Parts: sequence; structure tokens; C-alpha cells
Amino acid sequence: MQQIPVYAFTGFLDSGKTKFIQETLEDPRFNAGERTLLLVFEEGEEEYDFSAYPHQNVQLAVLDQQTVTTKELQNLAKKCRAQRVVAELNGMQLVGDLYTRFPQEWVIAQEVMFADSTTFMAYNANMRNLVIDKLTGAQMVVFNRLTKGEDTMPFHKIARAANRRIDILYDYTDGTTAFDDVEDPLPFDINAPVVEIRDEDYALWYRDVTEEPRKYQDKTVRFKGQVAMLRRDRNGMFAPGRFVMTCCVEDIQFCGVPCRYEGAGKLEPRSWVTVEATVSAEKHPLYQGELGPVLTARRVEPAEKADPEVAAF
Repeated sequence: MQQIPVYAFTGFLDSGKTKFIQETLEDPRFNAGERTLLLVFEEGEEEYDFSAYPHQNVQLAVLDQQTVTTKELQNLAKKCRAQRVVAELNGMQLVGDLYTRFPQEWVIAQEVMFADSTTFMAYNANMRNLVIDKLTGAQMVVFNRLTKGEDTMPFHKIARAANRRIDILYDYTDGTTAFDDVEDPLPFDINAPVVEIRDEDYALWYRDVTEEPRKYQDKTVRFKGQVAMLRRDRNGMFAPGRFVMTCCVEDIQFCGVPCRYEGAGKLEPRSWVTVEATVSAEKHPLYQGELGPVLTARRVEPAEKADPEVAAF
């Protein structure tokens, strides 16, 4: 099956998505004649100027992000024999919901979020679930319409809290740009003989260890979590973890790590335990064919509830 790369651009209305896509398609380094399907799920004040493109192999389709189907997208790509897709997404819709309807052969090559710095904080305060949704999957976020000398740390903190690996670009009103080079050290010592994870740092650790399991290979960690039983290997494994809130109460979910432990079958589900275990990067059914962290317990001891009980970033 021939894969079709998708370049997705997210952000709220009037955040600069259309302008950036227009300039990108005008660049002969990006538009060298590839047959491109341009999907627009949100129409703003700016319109695309096809006369400025070095090649005319760009086909535009304006669609409703809520109702578009996989079949519609497949037919559009087939009709124009698309070699790639450029998509301008609707800021008021969840990114992941649309991705589940992408054809199987469509692969996200890059996802970039655009944010108007003059309105971003208001969106974050009132629609945080939509902001986090876009930051979580993006490789880069561009904060534009900044004035030179403006404090960028509030933007940095929100972006990196949602996605520690996201690149941040600041676009200033004087025409200059600058990449964010602030280091974000982890709040625990990954090189310690035993990596101690405090209650308030569980969410950060869980995201870090699941994103980069090889980094923790053969390291010993100690953390507090609740007992969750696995359907498979019930007597030989369990999954200690915590309920984690990404941005709001509605998105709380249990985030646990598979753990080998001979006494797993005797543990009480939902009870609190302190786990000291060695980490290895392995494949496990929970990770759907990808490498992920798997623990081998050294000690599992009863514990008091974590404080706070629900972990957050």
C-alpha cells in the first residue's frame, strides 16, 4: 500500500494557518510539482491564491470536519491522484477525532500548531481541552504576533506542560523569529541509583518513560500508584499507575505501567502500593506493537494514598 504523507496545520481561527500554507505552497522547494490535495476544514478571512503557486497540481476541497467520512477522503485523494495531503484543521474540533477517519494509507508527516499570542491565553483559560488537544500531537507550535521583548515564558510553560518534546517558535511583529531554547530539566534525577518519583511528578514521569522507554533501560524507579490488574498474565503481572488529568476533569484516565511481580494475583485492585522496580523497553500488548516500559518489581509494599490523588502536569 502506497503511503500518502499528510501535513496538518492546527490552531484557532485567524491564528495564521492559511497565510503559512499559502507561503509554503508558493515555495518551489516545497511545491515542486507534487500532486497535492489541499483540505480546508475551517474558512477564515484569507483565501488561497492558486495563481501564485509555481506548479498548478494543487486541488482544493472545503469540508466539514465533523461529518467528513473516510470514504469521502479516499475518493478525493483518488480523484486527484494525490501524492500528499495538506490539511488546515478546524480549531474548534478535536484533532484526534478527525485522524481516526483518515484513510489507512494516510500518514501524518508533520503537525504544526499556530497560535495568536494576543488571544492564546484566553483560549487556554476557556477552552483548555482544545488547546491541549492540539499541543499534544504537534511537532512544533508557532506563537505569532508577539512584540519584541514580550515575556514568552507563559507560552513556553503551557506548551511544554502539554508536550515536552515540542519545538516552540516565536514570530514577532517586526518580522523576526526565534526558537525557544529554554531547557526543561526533569524534576527527578534519572541518573540516581534509584529514581525517586514524587507524588506530584508522576504524570511527568509517566509521559517521559512512555515516550522514551530506552532512556530508562535497566534503571530502577520507585513510585506510588494504585493496583490495576491485567487481563493477561493475571497471576504474574499487574499495572501500577495513577489516574492522570491532562487538562480537565473530563479527560481523566488511568495511566499504568505493566509490571512483573510474582505476588500480583494476591494484590487488591485499586489499593495503593509503593513500587520499586527495574525498567526495560519491551513490546507489550498495551503498546500495540511499539516499544514501551515494562517493570520488573523488586519490592511492592502497601502505601497511603498519593497526594494529590489524581496526578496532573
